[in-house]
Amino acid sequence: MQNRTSQETAVSTKKRRTLPQYLSIVARGVCMGASDIVPGVSGGTMAFILGIYEELIDSIRTIGRPNFLQAAFKFRIKEASQILNWEFLLSVLIGILIAVVTLSHALENLLINQPVFLWSFFFGLVLASVLVVSKRVKQWQPSLVAVLLLGATVAYLLVGLVPVQTPNAWWFLIFSGAVASCALILPGISGAFLLVLLGKYQYVLGAFNDFRGGDVAAAVPLIFVAIGTIIGLVSFSQVLSWLFHRYHDLTVALLIGLMVGSLRKIWPWKVDLAWLRDAAGNIVLDSSGHEKVIEQANVWPSLDSSTAVTEFGIALVLALIGIGVILFVDRLATRLEATDQ
Repeated sequence: MQNRTSQETAVSTKKRRTLPQYLSIVARGVCMGASDIVPGVSGGTMAFILGIYEELIDSIRTIGRPNFLQAAFKFRIKEASQILNWEFLLSVLIGILIAVVTLSHALENLLINQPVFLWSFFFGLVLASVLVVSKRVKQWQPSLVAVLLLGATVAYLLVGLVPVQTPNAWWFLIFSGAVASCALILPGISGAFLLVLLGKYQYVLGAFNDFRGGDVAAAVPLIFVAIGTIIGLVSFSQVLSWLFHRYHDLTVALLIGLMVGSLRKIWPWKVDLAWLRDAAGNIVLDSSGHEKVIEQANVWPSLDSSTAVTEFGIALVLALIGIGVILFVDRLATRLEATDQ
């Protein structure tokens, strides 16, 4: 009787949607995937803004619940499909995969060739996101502000860490996937950036591009990372879902703080301080022939030449476009949430 009640509770959380509504979920998944590719920008932030964050956490959490696992391991497919919000999860996953397949190469090139312009756009995105998400707190109190400041401090210090050299062993790839997946669903902390800290971002992105180019062997590290991602998502979502249902405003305040602190990482203007070197002391180059930078410092934009002024003007416009995109998406998400009811 207890299992049946649990199952009915799980089923009742699923929303009945039409095909156009599921297509809107796919579109939101595309936004999440595009954000997750860039180190410093969180797909969780986009999910938060787009109004699907809590449903995403609760849906992932279901995968680790006893009633679903029992049905899955006993191959009761119909019962498992009724418990799991699989239509929603599949729509989000399709959107993320579309973004990764279509945008990963272009974003990799922009990170290398036009970093100021790319970071300016995303800086505007995250800055506006902080303002938009703050509206989800019903009433700000001193305790919530304190939690926000704590989250901002943690994120500020975290994104200032220097990446380390790490092994490409299967166990570390699984570990990297698990750690990065936790940040995948945390607004303000980028899973891609955690891969950078773990020394695995270029490796994983390069493996994906090699696999897309026809190198079947490149799928092996991707599989290990995917295994870790699933483990991390299912386990960490249990904690996040619990926090949201019991301490909603405190959790939102903490997540906003993480977003504020992450602005340090995506400040557009930087100078390189240190580079990855091999045992002989030579600077290591990536697959594209560019030097691997491991430490940078934020600086104010230079305005000492017409070229610098032009670059600053374009960057400012892109940041404003990023802000405008979030404000538009927030208004659109509000309408989509109303149609989902």
